Amino acid sequence: MQTQRDYALIERNAKIRRTCKNIFTYFCLGFWALIVLFPFYWMILTSVKSYSSYNSEYIPTFFTLSPTLENYTQAFTAVPLAKYFLNTAIFTVITTVLMLVVITLAAFAFSRLDFKGRNLLFVGFLSLMMIPTELVVITNYVTITNWDLRNTFTGLILPSVTSVFYIYLLKENFESIPDNLYYAAKVDGTTDLRYLLKVMVPIARPTLITITILKVIECWNSFVWPRLVTDESAYYLVSNGIQEIRENGFGRENIPAMMAAVVVISLPLIVLFLVFRDKIMEGVSRGGTKG
Repeated sequence: MQTQRDYALIERNAKIRRTCKNIFTYFCLGFWALIVLFPFYWMILTSVKSYSSYNSEYIPTFFTLSPTLENYTQAFTAVPLAKYFLNTAIFTVITTVLMLVVITLAAFAFSRLDFKGRNLLFVGFLSLMMIPTELVVITNYVTITNWDLRNTFTGLILPSVTSVFYIYLLKENFESIPDNLYYAAKVDGTTDLRYLLKVMVPIARPTLITITILKVIECWNSFVWPRLVTDESAYYLVSNGIQEIRENGFGRENIPAMMAAVVVISLPLIVLFLVFRDKIMEGVSRGGTKG
C-alpha cells in the first residue's frame, strides 16, 4: 500500500515538472515569436496610418482608430511599382527554371556518372563556396560589362543560374536512391536522361520544391547585383524600386506610403512561405539524410 502511494506521488511530481517545463518552453517561444513578428506588425500598422496622423504622433502609438488604404493606392501611382513586379516575375521565373536544369544535371553527374576525377572535381567545386561573395560580384560585374550586357535581363539572369550549395543538396538526395534502380534501368536499355527524369526527379521532388522556393525568395530579394548592372528604371526589380520610391516617389518624409510599398512587396514571399513551409522542411530534412 505504501509502495502504491509512493509511486503515485512520484508520478504526480513528474507530471508537475513536465507541466512547468512545458509552460516555461511555450512562454519563451511566445516571447520570441512576439519579438520576431513585431516589426511586421509595426510595418503594417504604419502603412494604414494617414500621413497627417503619423506626423502628429510625438509618441508612437501601437494602434490606430482611423486606418486608411490611401497609402497603398499611392504605392502604385507615385512610381511604376506594377512594372517592377513584372520585371521581378520575369527575372525570378527564368532564373529559377534555368537553375533547376543546371543543378539537376550537375547533381546527376556527380552522384551517378562514373568518370575519372569525379570526387576530386566535386571537392574543387565545393571549395568555390569559400570564395567571398564580394569577389564573385566584382568578377561577374566585369564580365557582364565586357559582354555589353548591362541593363539587360540576360545580364541580370546569367550569374544566378547555378548554385554550389543547391547542387550539393540535390546530389546528397540523389545518392540516397539505391544504385540497384540505376543498374536495373541500364539493363533495360534506359538512357541516363530518361532515368533522371522518370526515376530520380520524382523521388527527389520534395528537395526540388524546396530549392525552387528558396531560389524564388532569393531572386525576389535580390538587391546588390541588380543595382550594379542596371541604372535604368525599366529594368528595376521590386527591391531596387524601394530606393526610387524613397527618392523620386514619396519623398524621404512620407514613411506611411513607403511602408505600404514594402508591405505590397513583402506579401508574395510571406504567402509563399506560409503555403509551402511544410515542403521546405521536408525537402531540407530529406536532403541531409542518406540511406
